[in-house]
Amino acid sequence: MPSLSALVGDLQAFPILRHWDFYNHAGVAPIPHVAAEAMRATVLQAEVMAYLGTAWYKDVEQLRSEAAAFINATPGEIAFIKNTSEGLATVAGGIAWRHGDRIVTTGVEYPANMYPWMDVCSRYGVELVQVAEETAADGSVAVPTERICQEASHPRTRLVALSHVQFGSGQRLDVAAVGALCRANGKLLCVDAIQSLGVVPVDVRAMNIDYLAADGHKWMLGPEGAGIFYCRAELLSTTRPLIIGWMNMLHAQEFGKYDFTLRPDAARFECGSWNIIGLHGLRASLGLLAGIGMDAVSLRIKALTDQLIDGLCRKGYCIASPRTNNQWSGIISFASARHDHHELVHGLRKSHRIELVLRLGRLRCSPHFYNTEKQIDRLVDVLPGH
Repeated sequence: MPSLSALVGDLQAFPILRHWDFYNHAGVAPIPHVAAEAMRATVLQAEVMAYLGTAWYKDVEQLRSEAAAFINATPGEIAFIKNTSEGLATVAGGIAWRHGDRIVTTGVEYPANMYPWMDVCSRYGVELVQVAEETAADGSVAVPTERICQEASHPRTRLVALSHVQFGSGQRLDVAAVGALCRANGKLLCVDAIQSLGVVPVDVRAMNIDYLAADGHKWMLGPEGAGIFYCRAELLSTTRPLIIGWMNMLHAQEFGKYDFTLRPDAARFECGSWNIIGLHGLRASLGLLAGIGMDAVSLRIKALTDQLIDGLCRKGYCIASPRTNNQWSGIISFASARHDHHELVHGLRKSHRIELVLRLGRLRCSPHFYNTEKQIDRLVDVLPGH
């Protein structure tokens, strides 16, 4: 496995580097060469030999173990999902809600982590509490952890649903603190980890996470349509699958035997055939990250984003992303009072082949470990000053 330093700026490993300075890993990431090769190989096998003589299903079960190790879970706690929305909706639809229950979240969640809970509230008389984002004196924005914990402590709170990293501001929430409070007080914690897996180490045990969902197409560098869902072992029997099909069942391979007995592990949440091609791509990408080590990846992303912030501050931009007390992430959200943000994004893309995006009225830049310092300098250089 190549080292991190060998992969930085590697045109063969990351062909996107030949064409773009790409800074939207918080959106849909480029697929590295190793993942594309894994998917091409699977497609070729499907073309010339169908499934015969392949190791497709054995490989996917190995991915289950590798994904579990990536977040310090057990293989029996991991299910494969199409996307983060499916995982979050599984939690929303799988709990026996009671009238008067409370769900606590923030007021700045990505829609995937809002609409399932709104649906629960509309159907079961559950209250949805949204903790507001606050603006600090330096212009950064964040949801206070103490406010989340205060709402989580309410006697009627049943579940806390949080994005580990907020898609708009880039704030990394103190999930471990919230998780400790929830576990001590009999509350459930559901985490949307799509903006943190592949950026920082995630440990579901240490963080006391009950449910976690993440598609692979952002920081995990996988394809769209292939993600992971974690359900704590103790909750498997009381969390109903979102969709019932043949693969949820204990005796799924006994096609003529109709025995409605759900599997005892997290595979009970998989209703039908896997996205074999996508999961092979995800396995290759996860293997790349795991081979480097998430501590090394995290330090690299921190260094690149620190460099970017230094440059943006010199040019007079307001940084919305909090960076203190481990709130930093791979997302840098920034704004200009003098320049049109839409024109900036369009100009960067058209004239400089630099890709970043607008979110919540601000510019958002999200580099990954393989981006180079020269690319960061180039972005800062071409941005207009104040």
